[in-house]
Amino acid sequence: MTQQELEKYLWGAATQLRGTIDAGDYKQYIFPLLFFKRICDVYDEEFEKALAESDGDMEYAAFAEHHHFIVPEGAHWNDVRETTTNVGMALQDAMRQIEKANPDTLYGIFGDASWTNKDRLSDETLTNLIEHYSQHKLSLSNIADDKLGNAYEYLIKEFADDSGHTAAEFYTNRTVVKLMTMIMDPQPGESVYDPTCGSGGLLLNCALHLKEEGKEYRTLRLYGQEINLITSAIARMNMFMHGIEEFSIVRGDTLAQPAFLEQDELKKFNVILANPPYSIKAWDRKSFENDPYGRNIWGTPPQGCADYAFQQHIQKSLDDRNGRSISLWPHGILFRESEADMRRKMIEADLVECVIGLGPNLFYNSPMEACLLITKTNKSKDRKGKVLIINAVNEVKQEKTMGYLENSHVERIFEAYQNFQDEENFAKVVPVDEILANKANMSISLYVRPEKNSADDILPFPTAFELWERKGIELKESMNQLFEVLAK
Repeated sequence: MTQQELEKYLWGAATQLRGTIDAGDYKQYIFPLLFFKRICDVYDEEFEKALAESDGDMEYAAFAEHHHFIVPEGAHWNDVRETTTNVGMALQDAMRQIEKANPDTLYGIFGDASWTNKDRLSDETLTNLIEHYSQHKLSLSNIADDKLGNAYEYLIKEFADDSGHTAAEFYTNRTVVKLMTMIMDPQPGESVYDPTCGSGGLLLNCALHLKEEGKEYRTLRLYGQEINLITSAIARMNMFMHGIEEFSIVRGDTLAQPAFLEQDELKKFNVILANPPYSIKAWDRKSFENDPYGRNIWGTPPQGCADYAFQQHIQKSLDDRNGRSISLWPHGILFRESEADMRRKMIEADLVECVIGLGPNLFYNSPMEACLLITKTNKSKDRKGKVLIINAVNEVKQEKTMGYLENSHVERIFEAYQNFQDEENFAKVVPVDEILANKANMSISLYVRPEKNSADDILPFPTAFELWERKGIELKESMNQLFEVLAK
């Protein structure tokens, strides 16, 4: 099959669920089913190869060392395919048996979908799904890791497009991911971490980036944590589908219970890429005030916005020698008054290397403009005491309700980051002292005004809102100063 045919075939299963379950829940069923089929077809392929090598020795062909994953007797795709009643129960049992047979690699990977709920998935619906996937062999010789991995990523995007409100929880705009990966430039043997990894796109792209450059990508050590069970399972499946086996993705709440520790302290990583959930209100602020891992290095964020809790977790998790991070945020983290003190301490420590303002609609289901915050624990000598601010608000292509970066946009932004010099209406190198004199306000438009991209000079709503909010803060501060003078 061509890449397009493969994608059409895989997406065809999801269309059979329309009207049966909510589009946002497709991924709970389609991904585990697809992964189950892949595991069984690869197992059969490996079995046949070992059988040929041993002149038909069945016992030899079943040895674990000849297989990526063990498929226990009675838990094969074909066993489920032969089931006509209680198909959901048969599916669930087979998946659990495979998880138990591969505890180190596949524990919990099929998630917790309710396969046995016949009100949602009748025997007929499941049988049709199974028959749809049974049309083609998903073995390695038929469909290589690269091709299936690309198709899997295609499915992730399709589910994001289809699922509405839940999209942002597991999908980061892949054109932005490409830019983030290029800027971080992970190298063979380095450790890469994503504290809120979603479906694993940021981590995976680091490995694929090295692979494209012809470098040894298999020595890259990938670590991720994700709070949502099905999303963390999708991330693990995503790695395996791409042929990546050296990774550790753990389900859990990064702020409440960070998963990666060494000697009771946070594990340190060379590279951190993140698109954390923004402005969450339901988090344990009280515990963070006395954080056992010392993550409140700049202070404790307000209850209504945990953004700087994640940013401090990122900073505390960076390697002291060459740690570097890039995180995708709404613009508010650059200027909000409630976080000014924490932001000032981050800037005073000379940790911020670059801030990149991106265009609108790059977040799912949100028109707001995004920004990239880049930090380093050990900035190069020529960049110390300076912050590069790039205003790339116009470097975006709008398509329906989503924005994305074309290759020309990615290249221009990346080149400006590498050059680290002033570029009229686009980039400016700002001394740390100047930012501190502006009360630690890193609002992009305060330092770099972009070229007008239309004759009518109408600002997009997110930009106008940001300016309105900032002017409101400035007005409030002026009024407070006035009242202090009058009180004397």
